[in-house]
Amino acid sequence: MKGAEYPGEKWNVVSAADAGWNVDLLAEAKAAARQFGSIASVAIHRGSVVASSGSASKKVVIRSVRKSLLSALIGIEVKRGRIRLDNTLGELGIDDVAPSLSEAEKQATVGDLIKARSGIYHPALAESEQMKADRPVRGSHPRDSHWYYNNWDFNALGTIYERATGRSVFDGFHADIAVPLGMQDFHPDDGAYLRGPESEHPAYHFRMTARDLARFGLLYLRKGSWRGTEIVPRAWIEDSTKAYSITPDGSGYGYMWWTTGRDGEAQSEATVLRNADLPRVRYFAHGGFGQMIGVLPAAELVVVNLAVSRSRSAEEQRRLGDIVRLVARAAPG
Repeated sequence: MKGAEYPGEKWNVVSAADAGWNVDLLAEAKAAARQFGSIASVAIHRGSVVASSGSASKKVVIRSVRKSLLSALIGIEVKRGRIRLDNTLGELGIDDVAPSLSEAEKQATVGDLIKARSGIYHPALAESEQMKADRPVRGSHPRDSHWYYNNWDFNALGTIYERATGRSVFDGFHADIAVPLGMQDFHPDDGAYLRGPESEHPAYHFRMTARDLARFGLLYLRKGSWRGTEIVPRAWIEDSTKAYSITPDGSGYGYMWWTTGRDGEAQSEATVLRNADLPRVRYFAHGGFGQMIGVLPAAELVVVNLAVSRSRSAEEQRRLGDIVRLVARAAPG
């Protein structure tokens, strides 16, 4: 990878024009971000900031981007031997409030949960109304036979992580990722749990800045290595960003990461055909109302957006994609 730079205490900022970028297209991208309602947008090329708009130091609830952060933490613990993907929920003693899990549901594995293929359709915390409406009937699909974007899976993984490590998701992220990467803003107090009667497994919400999330995206672009030190196992990142399922909208889904299967690293012919109109984001973390970390390895590019958009909709995702598309088109050949 050319010019494998990393940020120090602060991000290095380079002139987009001097670096060969199309500044007119970048201006269009910034205008699109402002119109979208972005709080902050940042483009990182070869380890330096080439474009930004808004306030990259403002902390925002990143919504479902949280799931990709937990995926990294689980990968670290898999290598340490404290979490195994083939462990079943029954073996781990994972259950939930009544109506509790059936014996069949307890056969789901950690690996099933991280791919959103558990077959467990118990009510969960932080579900949107659409997620509730789309949730299949309990017992309708055996484990690892059906993909459903399932907050029960994602939240239960938080419980599994905390039992395995003896610390909170937020403390773990701070110690194992934020500190080694030199994040400027994140502190464990920026995390908060959402609890309720629906489930015993809380949602773990993060408030983060665009400039800190850009470091996380760069870590993944660099296959888990930071200044020569492995932070997240390279093999885990490669496995995490493969498409194990093709979702109803044509995206791929890995280990709590989305993939378009493009950017020169297609996962399958079907993925490419169904995503012909999507920007060339190889994989991305996405949260409702405009939160995203997009990673484009072939372009050596990371794009982060934080926003408070008007609605959670397909139109929102299309407009967010337009911002990324403009940035990608602006990049030097």
